[in-house]
Amino acid sequence: NVGSPKFTSDGSGILITIGDEGDGHVARVDVETGETTRLIDGNIRASGYSAGPDGLLATVISDYHTPGEIYVQRGAERARLTHVNDSIMASLELAEVRNIHFNSADGTKIEGWVFFPPGFQDGRRYPTLLRIHGGPNGMYGVGFNTEAQILAANGYLVLITNPRGSSGYGREFGFALWQKWGIPDFEDVMAGVDYVIEQGWADPDRLGVGGWSYGGILTNYVITKTDRFKGAISGASMGLLVSNFGHDHYQLGNEREWGNPWESREIWEELSPFNGIGNVTTPSLFMGGESDWNVPILNSEQMYQALKRRGIDTRLVVYPGQPHGLRIPSYNVHRYKEYLAWYDKYVKGETIPDNR
Repeated sequence: NVGSPKFTSDGSGILITIGDEGDGHVARVDVETGETTRLIDGNIRASGYSAGPDGLLATVISDYHTPGEIYVQRGAERARLTHVNDSIMASLELAEVRNIHFNSADGTKIEGWVFFPPGFQDGRRYPTLLRIHGGPNGMYGVGFNTEAQILAANGYLVLITNPRGSSGYGREFGFALWQKWGIPDFEDVMAGVDYVIEQGWADPDRLGVGGWSYGGILTNYVITKTDRFKGAISGASMGLLVSNFGHDHYQLGNEREWGNPWESREIWEELSPFNGIGNVTTPSLFMGGESDWNVPILNSEQMYQALKRRGIDTRLVVYPGQPHGLRIPSYNVHRYKEYLAWYDKYVKGETIPDNR
């Protein structure tokens, strides 16, 4: 997947970003020949770029164990300019990260990553969390993953995957969810869970799931289709799709994919996780921003209310004045504390104090 096109200063090339199977690179496309040359590459995540004179590039680079820092590069020479996080990172024990590949139910090859809790011991099974990215055209990969590191630091094996619908694996892979939300991607993430169990790393009796945005939407599909997870956390998700008609900003895209709800109501209903709510047995925490115009909070309210009516353990957390992504640092701290309290209670089976 490519993005951020910009002509070079002399007009002979176009600079682009490339998302490629978890890596993030910067490249140049020759306007005459179409030849593509990767200028900033490697097993890294380069986030955006700024072009200077004489081929100078600036970008933010991160990897598994290094949060984003500013680098400059000219030709093959790359230099790091900032060391914003060095002091705090030196004080932390970070999770080991392993890149994995496995087959989905239909044989489709899927990529993922496993974060092993510090002190991990072979032969011991760990409580495991499946975390799902947004988009669905998002992409997990090499960049520093704060969320996964926090969860691993608290004793969890963390599995992240790039199921069908993700960026970085070509057009067919990226469009695999067209009119099929929650179908092939459900199979893909569950195959990942089976893989980490087969490796002897994950405890099949202590599994949790969760995500934000489309990660929350797929979480909703997951809990309506399986009871394998002991706890779920769904952030900024959708439930009853038709509730969003005329409210969110996906109007034209949804009409192209699903048609108008009064003309093709069947697909709108078929793809609504809310309509599978009667199958849910997993204790589920719903979260979101009060002012989320991207995926309105009413979706989480409906999912929460339905589970409440059915007597399933559930909780709703709404962040005042917040949009789709939480912007106030203390709210993000609170969110991670909520994650840990919910997973510790339902996945680990711990007793959680009321004031935690």
